[in-house]
Amino acid sequence: MRTLNLGILAHVDAGKTTLSERLLFTTGAIGHVGSVDAGTTQTDSLDLERERGITIRSAVASFLVDDLAVNLVDTPGHPDFIAEVERVLGVLDGAVLVVSAVEGVQPQTPLLFRALQRLHVPTLIFVNKVDRAGADPVSVVAAMRRRLAPGVVPIDLGSGPGRTALMEALAEHDETILDAYVRDDASLSDQRLREAVAVQTRKGVVHPVFVGSAARSIGIEELLAGIQDFLVGEHADREAPVSGRVFKIERTPSSERVAYVRLFAGTLRERQKVRVGEGEEAKPTQVRVFAPAGAPRRDAVSAGEMAAVRGLGAVRVGDAIGEPPPGEGAVARFPRPALEAIVFAIKPDQQGSMRAALNQLAEQDPLIDLRQNDRQEIAVSLYGEVQKEVIQATLERDYGIVAEFRDTTTVCIERPAGVGEAEEVIRAETKTNITGKSSPSSTNPFRATLALRIEPAAIGSGVAFRAEVEPRLVPLYLYKTPEVFNGQMETYVRDALAEGLAGWQVTDCVVTMTDCGYAAPLTAAADFRRLTQLVLMTALERAGTWVCEPLAELSLEVRSSTAAGVLGALGRLGGRVTGQFSAHGLTRASAVLPLARVRPLQHELPGLSMGEGILESRPGGYQPVGDNPPTRARSHPSPLDRDAWLAALSRRR
Repeated sequence: MRTLNLGILAHVDAGKTTLSERLLFTTGAIGHVGSVDAGTTQTDSLDLERERGITIRSAVASFLVDDLAVNLVDTPGHPDFIAEVERVLGVLDGAVLVVSAVEGVQPQTPLLFRALQRLHVPTLIFVNKVDRAGADPVSVVAAMRRRLAPGVVPIDLGSGPGRTALMEALAEHDETILDAYVRDDASLSDQRLREAVAVQTRKGVVHPVFVGSAARSIGIEELLAGIQDFLVGEHADREAPVSGRVFKIERTPSSERVAYVRLFAGTLRERQKVRVGEGEEAKPTQVRVFAPAGAPRRDAVSAGEMAAVRGLGAVRVGDAIGEPPPGEGAVARFPRPALEAIVFAIKPDQQGSMRAALNQLAEQDPLIDLRQNDRQEIAVSLYGEVQKEVIQATLERDYGIVAEFRDTTTVCIERPAGVGEAEEVIRAETKTNITGKSSPSSTNPFRATLALRIEPAAIGSGVAFRAEVEPRLVPLYLYKTPEVFNGQMETYVRDALAEGLAGWQVTDCVVTMTDCGYAAPLTAAADFRRLTQLVLMTALERAGTWVCEPLAELSLEVRSSTAAGVLGALGRLGGRVTGQFSAHGLTRASAVLPLARVRPLQHELPGLSMGEGILESRPGGYQPVGDNPPTRARSHPSPLDRDAWLAALSRRR
């Protein structure tokens, strides 16, 4: 039996979850069709999802179409949860993109379509809600061909313009069909065209369109036939070494992690030893394979299948299971959130419990970071306001913790402005402090010598570490080999750069270790770790830093008659247009705007564009902040304030 892992994606409210319900009901997987409005759907299992009528976490359900077993993955549609979608895309064999026949191409639609293309996921399109007032599927298909891809074509194998459009699209990549099209030959059989559609869909150059209504079961049988004929699961080697990826984490009532795993190769059985991520090996205590109702229970998941697996220890979303699958995981492709907000428990005695709860929520979404500053405040990184509301509601519902958020702020970075060097010598007083004056209080408090240099690097290059010290200076009794020592020093450097002079993460730099020393057997690894913080921060102050704010790259599409007003608002908010063209009454523009001002533009856009403007936003790098750069409260005192820093270290001991 073939297995197909199928994703259902859409802009919010296009009918994605309703379509999932209808597919499950039509194939006999469920006995009745749930309602999003009533909160009775199969895939929206969270109470919060049912209340809000939106999908927050991806869910897996299975059904059978003849000899094809389909694992249906329902994904979030709201842009605040786009990272959840990105994680799922990397484990799919195919997808159905749902587009409303009333609203047409919405802001999230092109973003999702491009992500599917980037990851080479064969995609069918279902134009939903044709039964609604104002539905215009013909115009919607035309808009998709303009804005998504020319290979978007309705499946109409009868005579007339539908067949002609299909042959025209197929002829781009099939010489036989091209020849028949040029000769105006209608003798090509429906079966021949269907085979060509299947081949070109799997290559990602054609995207068959089906039209119907999920709520009224219109077009569902045709869509199921298309899924069966045009999409195919991966034929992988079940005898090869185990290779899979975790795309979701849940917790049981007893707080045990449950990992949702897609296996790309091999077979994973209960109690079988397997490597998890970059950590140690683990033995699954339970393997529950996703399969259609009535299928026999199996305690082994094979290549091409999905399973819920217990007993993998501290597994996280994005971890490889066994050998890493080819290519990067979806988690690595999506940038981290550039927004954050302070959260606090209304009852002070619940602050510790709230942090533990947030840590569990962060396990489900590794792109959400938690940070505690020196005022013991907890900051949560976010993608948007709806995500913040969901976290707040989840804390109250699932953990009994009433929490409040402060205003959302953007997360900046720091880059070195110049070159800085610093050194601390074992058992010696530093000759000068950062002001150039002698300071007896600057005595090196650690049993080690360390000298570091920090300098700017190319934008977007991250942090690079280099070691320029002789092997004889390495404390081999602590680190075994110079390579191990250098690797550990790189970890210390990266940890120290988590908070720069203004409290933001420091990046796009090269840090070079130019000297080190030790006194065996007194020197401990902790001496090098803490000394790295002190020396590196001193070098960074001598170099200086630029605080840089996050930018967003925008794609705007509006009526040409409203373009002037929209672009004027963009300019007032500090944005700049990087490209613009107009055709067929539409104006498309690309622009760059500080991320903090994207939300105000989103609020203004409907009024400025007569409700028809579309704005797509994606990370656009960073730019230096001129006057009065923002600062962020640190999670611990700065090593530059030696007395406070050493006192904090003493308390931690």
